[in-house]
Amino acid sequence: MEGILEFLTENQGMIFLLVLAIFLGTEVISKVPTVLHTPLMSGANAVSGVVVIGAIILIRSAEADNYLVLALGFLGIALAMINVVGGYAVTGRMLEMFKKKKKD
Repeated sequence: MEGILEFLTENQGMIFLLVLAIFLGTEVISKVPTVLHTPLMSGANAVSGVVVIGAIILIRSAEADNYLVLALGFLGIALAMINVVGGYAVTGRMLEMFKKKKKD
């Protein structure tokens, strides 16, 4: 129990910042109109590319017997790649809507 209290007191500023970011993010996202949701999300999914790079670096720097770090790195790569591919597909579909249709 002392370890948890020590962690909380040492990282009080970071925990406050995390809670504030969660609150502000929720408020900002809830105010986005439905029309803008798809373009904003497809652009934001590109950020997952940074997560993929970070997870690759994490796996490369991990010890061979540290299974927790290796599993978290793998999970980060898998989930971020799902997000990247999904964002790419949504963006492609969205751009198809704006192309002129060819007449026969």
